[in-house]
Amino acid sequence: MGHPPISPPPSRLRAAVGGLPGVFWTLWAGMLLNRLASFVATFLGLYLVRERGFSEGPAGLVVALYGAGILIAGPLGGSLADRIGRRATMLLGLVLGACAVAAFAFAREPRSLAILAFLAALTGEIYRPAMNAVVADVVPAADRKRAYGLVYWAVNLGWALGLGLAGLVAERSLLALFLADAFTTLAFAALVAWRIPETRPAGLPRRPPFEGLLLVFQDGVFVTFLALHLVTLLVFTQFQLAAPLDMAAHGVSPGRFSLLMALNGAGVVLLQPLLSQLTRAMDGARLLAGSALLVGLGFGVNALAHGVPLYALGVGLWTLGELLGFPVASALVADLAPPSLRGRYQGAYSMTWGLAFTLAPVIGGEALALLGGRALWGGCLAAGLAVAVLHLAVAGPRRRRLAAGAAGHSPR
Repeated sequence: MGHPPISPPPSRLRAAVGGLPGVFWTLWAGMLLNRLASFVATFLGLYLVRERGFSEGPAGLVVALYGAGILIAGPLGGSLADRIGRRATMLLGLVLGACAVAAFAFAREPRSLAILAFLAALTGEIYRPAMNAVVADVVPAADRKRAYGLVYWAVNLGWALGLGLAGLVAERSLLALFLADAFTTLAFAALVAWRIPETRPAGLPRRPPFEGLLLVFQDGVFVTFLALHLVTLLVFTQFQLAAPLDMAAHGVSPGRFSLLMALNGAGVVLLQPLLSQLTRAMDGARLLAGSALLVGLGFGVNALAHGVPLYALGVGLWTLGELLGFPVASALVADLAPPSLRGRYQGAYSMTWGLAFTLAPVIGGEALALLGGRALWGGCLAAGLAVAVLHLAVAGPRRRRLAAGAAGHSPR
């Protein structure tokens, strides 16, 4: 029996990146540029302790305020994207975010630092729902999974490259990192002002903010997806606190933990283009189910791990789960959203990330202290398995809704 012919590299490259509009590639380049110096979230705690004399407790409270800003930014940015437009919202968020980061770099008084940390997250993340709405506006539904996969790849490539440089700069000046963050954010804003037109379809209703958000959360299919994805994210974001603490208790040094996290970044950068092609025609519900299972299994392995090799296996598993499911999730949000509410749907989706980053350290830290590592990681495995089963169980109504949307029968 003959084997199917293997496409030559140029054909595979065209299949991966061909056919997407110029507006998309401008956004892609802007995201890559911006992520090359997105340092606030990574170095905030260290900066407060080392440069501004905070103790660990107050520094933790300021970091929590930063998370709260991200949480609020999602629905706010989504509402603005639907009310005043995608372009204006991106420009507003990027410019104000750059100003807040620059001001934070020079602030010294604790109350000012706390307020500016909150404002930096709030304003700096407003652009994200609008950016995702632009992708939904300009990319046909058949190409959205691929497009959001490329955006995810750019974000992780920029983050990986930026952290490599940041490690060298941080030894000399954390202040320089924050100023670089502000500079690249302003450069992204300049690119938007120069090359991105308003993409919100003309003639759509501009609903009041709370009315629009109410309509989003009345969508049972979408809310069910958000709830399931939030549980997956609560497991995925255990790398913030519980994972490094438990690994340290088993003899993993901070340097080796950094290498494990670098394995995640390298895995995303190297595997995303390949997996995007392999999964392009696969059913979205199965990909989301597989993603949840792999994320749960990746952290569940920690219950058995007592050394770097097994921890590395776990990182590899949850990285694969991340790659299978997260771009699909972004595309699903765009496909479920009516055109008049695209920004708000993306804002609600961004809010699940803010919730996860806020709640995961609390849940993981308390579970680790009260129940121990094995119970926590076993719970992560059980949560991933449960979400995988539920994604398959609710696939029918979701497919019918997507089919109705493809036929032009929007629910609103």
